[in-house]
Amino acid sequence: MTKYILNSGGLSNEPRKAAQFFNEIVKGLSNSPRLLICLFAQPREVWEEKFMKYRQAFADSLPKAVQPTFELAEPERFIKQVKNSEAIIIYGGDDHLVKYWLKQYPLAEIFTGKVVAGSSAGSDVLVKHFWSSDWRQCGDGLGLVPLKFIPHYDSLHNADDPRGPIDWQKAYNDLAAYGDTSLPIQALKEGEFVIIEI
Repeated sequence: MTKYILNSGGLSNEPRKAAQFFNEIVKGLSNSPRLLICLFAQPREVWEEKFMKYRQAFADSLPKAVQPTFELAEPERFIKQVKNSEAIIIYGGDDHLVKYWLKQYPLAEIFTGKVVAGSSAGSDVLVKHFWSSDWRQCGDGLGLVPLKFIPHYDSLHNADDPRGPIDWQKAYNDLAAYGDTSLPIQALKEGEFVIIEI
């Protein structure tokens, strides 16, 4: 069984909810869990910098008894890294970029028995269909989790965008009509997450 944890994003805006999310990721794992941080949704040149930042924020949110080891995901070693990890955390950024990288791997196979957590675009790539607040349109994830997802729902995410504020109700309606209309929609406010075990 694989435990998927889909977070809406905006973790830096919601430190209490971020701590709950990080603690849910390590729940039931060893006191020295092996965690793989995947930044494939970000430009390559920022991976090391973001890795240090995210690793620290994650570690600071855990009880002192939990001492994780963190590794930065690398495309050429990704399959081996996943196999050696207890949990994989896919951070947000660009939906197309993270999908470009992750569609190259047999994810359903290598994620089996793991904890797989996503945040924002990292959650989008895991589901069947999503609505992107960056692209402001519906898209297709890799379908590992059979639902539809809207990150940053009803927030001020991208509020300073020259296209104007997001009409979240329209986003919800557009996603409801998109793709497989039988699938449930998870429209989560920033920091919120949902757990699906498959």
